[in-house]
Amino acid sequence: MNQSLAALRLGSAKQAAASLAAGSSTGKGAAHRARGYAADAKAKNPYSHTLRLPRTGFPLRADAARREKEFRKRCTDTLYEWQLENNRGEKFILHDGPPYANGDLHIGHFMNKVLKDIINRYQVMQGRRVVYIPGFDGHGLPIEQKALERLKAQDRDSLDPMAIRKLARDFALEAVKRQTKSFKEYGVMGDWSHPYLTLDPGYEADQLGIFKVMVERGYIYRQNKPVYWSPSSHTALAEAELEYNDKHVSTSVYVKMPLTSESAAKLGATTGDVSALIWTTTPWTLPANRAIAVRHDLEYVLARVVEGGGSSAAGYQLLVGKDRLAAIAELLPEGSSIAELGTFAGKQLEGLEYTSPISGKQCRVLLADYVTGDSGTGLVHSAPGHGQEDYEFGLANGIEIFSPVDDYGRFTNEAGPTLAGKEVLGEGSRAVVDMLTAQGLLLSQQKFTHSYPYDWRTKLPIIQRATPQWFANVGDLKASACESLREVAIVPESSRRRLESYVTGRSEWCISRQRVWGVPIPVFYNAASGEPLLTAESIDHVISVIRDRGGSDAWWMLPTEELLAPAYRSDGNTYIKGNDTMDVWFDSGSSWRVLDSVAKDRAGAYADMYLEGSDQHRGWFQSSLLTSNAVRGVAPYRTLLTHGFTLDEQRRKMSKSMGNTLVPDRVINGGRDKKKEPAYGVDLLRLVVGSTDYTHDVSFGPGIFAQFSDVIRKIRGTVRFMLGNLDGFTADKLVPYEQMSSIDRYMLHELYHFKQAARTAFEKYEFFRAMQAVNNFTNSELSAFYFDISKDCLYVNGEWDLQRRSTLTALFRILVDYTTTLAPVTCHLAEEVWSFAEVSRRALGKTTGSVFQEPWDQTLAEWDNPELAAEWAALRRVRAVANQAIEAARTAKLIGSSLEAELDVFVPLESRLGRLLTKHAGELRRVCITSQASVHEIGGTATMAGEFAFEDRVAAFGEDAPVRVVSRRSLLHKCPRCWNLHSTQVDALCGRCDDVVAQEHGCQELK
Repeated sequence: MNQSLAALRLGSAKQAAASLAAGSSTGKGAAHRARGYAADAKAKNPYSHTLRLPRTGFPLRADAARREKEFRKRCTDTLYEWQLENNRGEKFILHDGPPYANGDLHIGHFMNKVLKDIINRYQVMQGRRVVYIPGFDGHGLPIEQKALERLKAQDRDSLDPMAIRKLARDFALEAVKRQTKSFKEYGVMGDWSHPYLTLDPGYEADQLGIFKVMVERGYIYRQNKPVYWSPSSHTALAEAELEYNDKHVSTSVYVKMPLTSESAAKLGATTGDVSALIWTTTPWTLPANRAIAVRHDLEYVLARVVEGGGSSAAGYQLLVGKDRLAAIAELLPEGSSIAELGTFAGKQLEGLEYTSPISGKQCRVLLADYVTGDSGTGLVHSAPGHGQEDYEFGLANGIEIFSPVDDYGRFTNEAGPTLAGKEVLGEGSRAVVDMLTAQGLLLSQQKFTHSYPYDWRTKLPIIQRATPQWFANVGDLKASACESLREVAIVPESSRRRLESYVTGRSEWCISRQRVWGVPIPVFYNAASGEPLLTAESIDHVISVIRDRGGSDAWWMLPTEELLAPAYRSDGNTYIKGNDTMDVWFDSGSSWRVLDSVAKDRAGAYADMYLEGSDQHRGWFQSSLLTSNAVRGVAPYRTLLTHGFTLDEQRRKMSKSMGNTLVPDRVINGGRDKKKEPAYGVDLLRLVVGSTDYTHDVSFGPGIFAQFSDVIRKIRGTVRFMLGNLDGFTADKLVPYEQMSSIDRYMLHELYHFKQAARTAFEKYEFFRAMQAVNNFTNSELSAFYFDISKDCLYVNGEWDLQRRSTLTALFRILVDYTTTLAPVTCHLAEEVWSFAEVSRRALGKTTGSVFQEPWDQTLAEWDNPELAAEWAALRRVRAVANQAIEAARTAKLIGSSLEAELDVFVPLESRLGRLLTKHAGELRRVCITSQASVHEIGGTATMAGEFAFEDRVAAFGEDAPVRVVSRRSLLHKCPRCWNLHSTQVDALCGRCDDVVAQEHGCQELK
């Protein structure tokens, strides 16, 4: 019999693991199949056909990219329909956050959808009816831009709105089709035949219904105020549509704002050039300057500056914050002097007048609490048309909200002929600085690098610009929204503060966009006065038109008269329809409405769970919370789960520019060069997701995939061992629990606790802890212990032997719960195992067609046996001592296999450990995988020649007993059938094998 077979059958744990999990070093697959084992043994050993070696067609190598397809429909589409019809538990609704239908999927999409699928599959196996309706976000600028990229630049400018909308719709629907195909290939179970699309007419109508309620309740208003504006996209943006570039370079300037002679006199300056000094990082906003803000309780000084050693007559006077005087002095040319002339409280400066340098307008110095004295000059340039604080300051003081910037980010004619047409973030800003220099008003300019908001789609900087926009009043909503979050379980809990801070930190939500691909804001404007018409009646009519006329295209296709409610067609006014569309976050934030039909019995939150990336605290989580509170007064979710972003193996953010992006399809199906890019299959990627703490950022890469390939192989080897030994196992061979051997009942105890640990992990959504439990159970309990010591019984004992049937009973129980534990994560592998176990499980009464039709936990409370577990913990510690003595004999080349050794175990026989070893003396040789083992009273006996001893203290049952193990080579001969040294003659069968062969094969000896 060859050595690999010996290792598989009766060798050490290390050898067994190598044979079962790593495979033969020859790499020839046929040599690893069960029939191959028997064939090899038969050629070398006349008794091999009497052994009960593992027999299974379950392959060690997955060939996942091909084999997974055989089980996909069974565990996705078919399963989804089955569980809705057959499960009797409560509904579990995981509401899908719609991904943008603007391209192919990346590894982040995979992680997101698989996390949802793991949760849904676990819930199915708990007997609940899972409702998972996939969604797709089909509107918005990202899709419009992608669609237009297919055209030449000159062709884009000639398109009318309906042509753009058709291009965008077609592009989105193509993307939905491709993304759906990919999601299904990932093994994601759901109602893929009936997804929700934000571009569907019914969805658009429901969204407008939510908008109508918010209008009725006073949450919607229109105002000319600063918003985030993207010159590259020509539209307003929500905060959630921004990303920050930490390497943005800006120009900061210190500018003299000349005081009028009357104001200079109030400060006691009777002669010379007197200016208030301001500092700004946005010189392009100076044409819109309408005030200077100071703080009432800060100290200010009037200082005389003489540059470069000139005469005092050539100097000038500056009004600055007293605490900033030293910093200002450092900006002056070498040899300059600066001296205080007088000190003033901020409140004394109120009402001073100055000439704004670019516009030439006469403006005032006013008081504001937001001014600080720790940066700049202590005097703040205010342009109410270009910032939220400035805007509020302007409203409070009756200042004009002025913004001479167009949709493309260029100065308008209102900024003056020198600036008109220039881009404010480029040539226009430089032109402003040049004008200040020419006027002698530029004290200093500096370049500096800082974090600055960018358009998340075009990756270009944005501005703040006042334009008439539609807003949702978050100020009136955020209190109830935050209150409703108290009823929501948030995972991880640390995310709660993040979401609350985003909600409480905003007062409004700009919901209008200047694009054509979206749901229209259904407003009409009086042609004469410009006043908006937006009532429940007018909105209801638009909703009915959209439902009846095929969707929101009707807004652009139909004349205003048909879109107007009948009551307004003859009221004596002429109306024009608005051109703005809704923010896509309002689109997706209205998606809870699709759950009306499946959650109509729920008074509170419709969904059991929302699950998305951490960026959605600013986006979908928040917009859904606000719209749901506005309409229903509750949060739309019971549990909110957040995952991190995907990184490469060097913990870098994935990006196309860095070339480190990962396409799931290439990992699943492999690249062109399969040696460099193997086809790992879906389950390996699913296992990576399920084994990682997703609440932090998650790394993916070739090295990680290779590691998990080994993990998958180990799992398959573990399952293969159980399937191979369960070949032919039927119900009449089952052993009742009370008749099972001690070690088998102990393994059911370990299985019970393994399952409880996995259950706790799944219930807490800590899937990585469940997979850690699988790994520990596989390696520590099964491969390195139970499988190792069970092979002798499984392969050698008779078919109806009680011990063998007891072990097989335990193996069957383990196989079932091991497979169900893996199932939510590695769904294809679990179905494959279930398929290969069909004969045995059907014979044992399990006729389900899918493992997901089984209860997730099939362990029994009676298996929990702490006393038995304590006994076996002690036996395993003694085994560890024995292994040291055996290894010493092996190192001395006295023995090869541990089966060639016999042991004497010395221990105080009256101790609890001694009594335990005496009780299990008959099993001790099996536990230690030796041919013989005896228990003796410990004493001072010396080690004889050819003996190797190892002594240690073993903690057991609250005692600390000395244990001494002596190993030696057995004097008996190797049985040619079982390889134990039990025979009294060379090449003779031992007594056990003689009986088995006689009973089952009708002869005493085979020649």
